Amino acid sequence: MEVKKYILPTAILCLGLLLPQLLDFFGLQYLLSLATRALIYGLAASSLNLILGYGGLVSLGHAVFMGIGGYTAGILLYHIQAGSRILGLLLPGSFWNSALIAWPLAIVLAALFALVTGLISLRTRGMHFIMITLAFAQMVYFFFTSLDAYGGSDGISLYGRNTLPGLDLDNDQVFYYLCLVILLIVLFLMHRILQARFGRAFIAGRENIVRLQALGIAPLGYQLSAYCLSGAVAGLAGALLVNQGEFVSPDILHWTRSGELMVMVLVGGMARLFGPVLGAVVLLFLEEYLAMYTDHWMVIFGPFLILVVLFGRSGLYGLLFEKGERS
Repeated sequence: MEVKKYILPTAILCLGLLLPQLLDFFGLQYLLSLATRALIYGLAASSLNLILGYGGLVSLGHAVFMGIGGYTAGILLYHIQAGSRILGLLLPGSFWNSALIAWPLAIVLAALFALVTGLISLRTRGMHFIMITLAFAQMVYFFFTSLDAYGGSDGISLYGRNTLPGLDLDNDQVFYYLCLVILLIVLFLMHRILQARFGRAFIAGRENIVRLQALGIAPLGYQLSAYCLSGAVAGLAGALLVNQGEFVSPDILHWTRSGELMVMVLVGGMARLFGPVLGAVVLLFLEEYLAMYTDHWMVIFGPFLILVVLFGRSGLYGLLFEKGERS
């Protein structure tokens, strides 16, 4: 049983490390971009899984954190490439272009937005929580749509990526490995957090919030902390996504993007550490190949999703590995 528990993590790590070489060997280098996008979406879906799978908080506005992180990195890159000042500051472009500045800033801004909106949203439950998170996300979506200076609904086309000392992020293979390392680090930290007292108290709030309060534990603080952490990770994913595609538009934070993240979590497996990553890979690669045959690929994917939900309550992870085991 213990050996089987580590099969998926080991397989993902080995496949992830060897994938660029395998794609080169089979002449499928064009799939490296798709694989990188799958890693980034796996990161974003994992952040949603933290509050949805482990905390029972169903959010239809999670993509707003990706959007805030993405626009933070995108706007900085836009000003650097245009040679214009950023907030009137005369700091050199190399300062703002550094991933060591742009990505932490994206994380902080996404976390701050999660803090402000979480203080309001987390005082509600069920359908009210779903609708209020959706409302906040749509407010931000229409805000960026109205920003004509940054392309409005058309978005911004960028001409490069952030820089990182010692690494050439314009090299697709280097950027892929960076995304893989970031994903593994985040998953490891999430695992440690969930195994700690904080994680146990947070999960207990999903199971029975009244009992938790009866024990003298205030669930709001745990939920808000997890909500902010989830938003911060999604903000990082947004910054990575914008760098990977060298483009940012309001579509990154539309509510349908939140729905896609939720599908990834459901398909891969809620409350499973590697479930969302598995779900992201399956969804994006199915979309890539089914779209080659029909524009209505969701007609095919829909029944697949129904079958997974009906026969694998823990998603594909539950079907392939130990059922009922929580990470």
